[in-house]
Amino acid sequence: MPVLVEMGWGGLVQYPWSITWTDITDRVDLAQGVTVTRGASDELSETQPGTATMTLDNQDGALTPGNPSSPFYPYVRKNAPIRVSIAHYPARSGASPWQGAQLVDDFSTALDTALWVTRTGTNVTVGGRLRTTDTPGVAAGVRTAQSWILKDNAISARLVTPPTAGASSAATARMTVHSTTAGTRLVWLLDRVAGTLQARNEVGSADATPTTITFSAIDHLWLRIRETSGVTVWETSPDGWDWTVRRSITTPAWVSTPQATSLELSAQRTGGTAGYVEWDSVGAQIRPRFWGMVNEFPVEWEGLHSKVTVSATDLFKRLNRLPALRSMLGMEVLTVDTLTGAYSFPAAYFPLSEPADSTAAGDVIGRGAGALASTPVGAGGGLTFGDEGVPETGETALTLAPASATAGRYLVGDLGLQTAADFTTWNVHTQVWIKTSTAGRAILGMHDVILDNQLVLALNGSGVLTVETTQDGSPLTIGTTTSGNLADGAWHHIVYDGSLHRVYVDGAPVSGTLVGTSTQNIRTLYIGGYRSARMFSGQIAHVSLHLANGPVGSVYAASSDARTGFAGESADWRVERLARYAGLSSVTVHGFTHDPIASQGPGGSGVVARLREVEATESGRLYAERDYYGLAYQSRDVRYNPTSDEEVFAVSYADLEPGTQFADDDQKLCNEVEASRPGGATQTVNAPNSIFAFGTYPQQLNILKTSDNSVLDAAYWLVSRYANPAPELREVPIKAYTMPDYLSILDADISSYGTVYDLPSQAPTLEARVTVEGYTETIRENSHEITFRTSASTNDSVWILGDPDYSQLDQTTRLAY
Repeated sequence: MPVLVEMGWGGLVQYPWSITWTDITDRVDLAQGVTVTRGASDELSETQPGTATMTLDNQDGALTPGNPSSPFYPYVRKNAPIRVSIAHYPARSGASPWQGAQLVDDFSTALDTALWVTRTGTNVTVGGRLRTTDTPGVAAGVRTAQSWILKDNAISARLVTPPTAGASSAATARMTVHSTTAGTRLVWLLDRVAGTLQARNEVGSADATPTTITFSAIDHLWLRIRETSGVTVWETSPDGWDWTVRRSITTPAWVSTPQATSLELSAQRTGGTAGYVEWDSVGAQIRPRFWGMVNEFPVEWEGLHSKVTVSATDLFKRLNRLPALRSMLGMEVLTVDTLTGAYSFPAAYFPLSEPADSTAAGDVIGRGAGALASTPVGAGGGLTFGDEGVPETGETALTLAPASATAGRYLVGDLGLQTAADFTTWNVHTQVWIKTSTAGRAILGMHDVILDNQLVLALNGSGVLTVETTQDGSPLTIGTTTSGNLADGAWHHIVYDGSLHRVYVDGAPVSGTLVGTSTQNIRTLYIGGYRSARMFSGQIAHVSLHLANGPVGSVYAASSDARTGFAGESADWRVERLARYAGLSSVTVHGFTHDPIASQGPGGSGVVARLREVEATESGRLYAERDYYGLAYQSRDVRYNPTSDEEVFAVSYADLEPGTQFADDDQKLCNEVEASRPGGATQTVNAPNSIFAFGTYPQQLNILKTSDNSVLDAAYWLVSRYANPAPELREVPIKAYTMPDYLSILDADISSYGTVYDLPSQAPTLEARVTVEGYTETIRENSHEITFRTSASTNDSVWILGDPDYSQLDQTTRLAY
């Protein structure tokens, strides 16, 4: 089949590496086809969430949610992961021996005995797969004739169903490329009993030094042996697209000669219970089209026939559902543990940003820590929430105004059984923000139920930070740092690293002789004093406790910059930071032009809205990947001055579908821009000639630049591109399946280049280079129609001194931005 549809039953999209995929392609109604929509309508519009729709056969009820007899129960449910790919099988041409890339079989019909000329044991096709029965003591499998060239080629297959151990001492599956010499071969060998996968270069039926890896049915779903430029490699892939080299050798002489080879797919077990091994997709060239989650499984009937027409959405569905972000300072507390490189996690986090009428502070991590209640000590003094907190964060803080060091209010609470148990296993790391003008007070403290283990952060009489500890119930040992006077009326960020017993203040380490504590079974936490004494006077915010198995305080200390919203960091770093806030481990960044970005410090907006702010500020492109659960960001220079080498596809006008037209309207026209930035000037850029010819087409531009000059550059960039847009092709509809460069067309993605040539003589140009902004495709049996939504590539051309194409006066004199 041309399409490969897989479901990740029981998997979670946020953990894509752990998903076991199930092929449901045989359920797809290919008469109606699979439709995928991706990208934006044009270069001035935001990319939209990608979608996929298809109709699936449900005659057996397997796709009915809640059906206990379904083999997929109970995982037929909303948000189930799904991925769609094209499986292209190159046609065989010429006479034997053929190129190894032409060794293909999708097993969609009865076993091709003309291809698999040697067969042992029981081999049948079932559901579009080759099923080989592995009866104990009986070798079984299929083998081609000696008709295939491996040099400069690849031979691959998908191991859909590996053998089971079945109480056998050995249960194996092999993918073997045989030479003409018996026992000389290249082998992928899976031993399910040992749980190993070996890449073998056998001579005389043996390899003394094979490469052995632990087998993973997820990571090693696809197996490939490939030769290129004198090197032979064994590769595995979880999806047939992203391959990992597991072994490489200098190409053996029998491969480089080249010698005609044969491929064998086989299975064998020594004992135990008979089972089977299933192979599929031999020689398939995979092109991912969609990765996302199913919105619902709506069951419907036509007479007695049941079907499910599903729609799915890419990762933007999940991102758009995420709650509004806290301030960047708060989000750093919640997510910075992913950067430590150690096993670490937040155990409790008290932002202390409750409303003014609150009498207690709550934890936002949810591991069982109780609320911290306002507790009186002596007579007089007060404690209030809701006052202005760390500047530029937009969050409030706790204010403490005691009558004296022994009279006032502080917060006290139980951290809970789970947190106490966690403290026994890992070291505690503490973060806190303070502002005070009063020395000699305790900031926070904690202890177990019998006061054996205690930890206190305090300021001594000189305002210098101290760390006080005990782990045997003896009097507190005071370690004094070299922090200097922190009782200076300014906000300070303090981090205590419980592994190294080191302190960081405002992002920098400070020295001092500190005695560590095991902090085992810690249950009680005090904020604003300690055990009815040293009542803190001032403000405290963002108290967090982190547990780690290593020294990671320096990572927490770096979040001190969050108070300014990381103003000035480059756009690519900001995108990666925001992606981390959304739970994404990484972002693929394309391009090299990344300007500094202003603060996005205060919370209240969603992560997608913030990512879009960066995208708009940088004239970049943000979209979901189509081959995995990931985000991609392109800087504007990705589109600068495309060359013929960067062209993904070229298609003749005669091969386009009817309706192709050039657009020349005012949809994109912009000849006056009023631009501004947070805290900066409001500036105007216009194109007088365009205004004279067409009238004023104004636009507002509010972006997160860090300088007024950068704002001016962005405004000029917009006006210079669209003061008088040239006629352009906005759609390129292609019946791609019949095109000789089918795979090249499928490689086109957002910001890819293509050329339409041999345009009619009435066209404004005989050749038009276009940039892909998005596309809609429908995949059917032996049919693949794709309509690219495009823009004119010249819109992103920039001036290059002396270049024959990009230095033409009044044509390509646009300065790069």
